[in-house]
Amino acid sequence: MAVLCVRGPLRKLAGGCAEHELEGTTVLDLLRALEHRHPDTSGWIVDERGLIRRHINVFVNGERGGEATAVGAGDRIEVIPAITGG
Repeated sequence: MAVLCVRGPLRKLAGGCAEHELEGTTVLDLLRALEHRHPDTSGWIVDERGLIRRHINVFVNGERGGEATAVGAGDRIEVIPAITGG
């Protein structure tokens, strides 16, 4: 299983837990698994087209990733919302 880590306000939506062990072969698979396990996250990370929202950054083992990025057992996926303000 891969570990999906959510930060900021996404953590609260994901049951208050920062790390989630999930099964899947791509980043999108893991994000859908997170939505299934924690329905409050639905629509916050992935849009209705199945694309990661532009204000969300995803890193797989420290490298920038996208929906189709392959993941495997032991991989660490970080989901970080962009910080805005001025």
